[in-house]
Amino acid sequence: MLLTILEGDLYNWVILPLIIAFARILDVSVGTIRVIFVARGFKHLAPVLGFVEVIIWLLAIGQIMQQLDNFMSYIGYGAGFAAGNYIGIILVEKMSLGTVVLRIIPKKDTTQLVESLRNANYGVTSVDAEGKTGPVKILFSIVKKKDLTDALHIINTYSPNAFYTIEEVQRVNEGIFKETQKRKSLFGGIFSNSQLRK
Repeated sequence: MLLTILEGDLYNWVILPLIIAFARILDVSVGTIRVIFVARGFKHLAPVLGFVEVIIWLLAIGQIMQQLDNFMSYIGYGAGFAAGNYIGIILVEKMSLGTVVLRIIPKKDTTQLVESLRNANYGVTSVDAEGKTGPVKILFSIVKKKDLTDALHIINTYSPNAFYTIEEVQRVNEGIFKETQKRKSLFGGIFSNSQLRK
């Protein structure tokens, strides 16, 4: 009975396209993460991900080549590619790898904010600047991405209306960084445990 179902229309028009879509979701998600790893200089992880990505892609395209007259395979391939891009972006957003620069322009006195960031062992550089309404302070801090949630919590506590930007940093030579406990997990702390506080 099972063999008859697998050889019939159910397999060709439903199961196979779903398998192809799932394979594409996996390989495109892995590919998105690989590109980020290449950009951030993870030269040992990127080739491994590239290998996995290509193997999955070959399996998916191999199934399509055997079913050239099955348009549902093409739909599964396209849907998997689209979903893989979306899922890959979500995964990259949740990653806690790398370093970012925080540029903060508070709307009030910065004394407490600077003191609190420094007490939490974040390096802070303060620069005098001129804004639209007069003199302002611009604060710069280089933060490990896994500590970003904590740094933003301090900013929102002591200067809730502060304007700030967050930018990726390719490489950092020296600096003051918060000491964090090493996470013992399957992915070695690549993914952060919590969402950024608004």
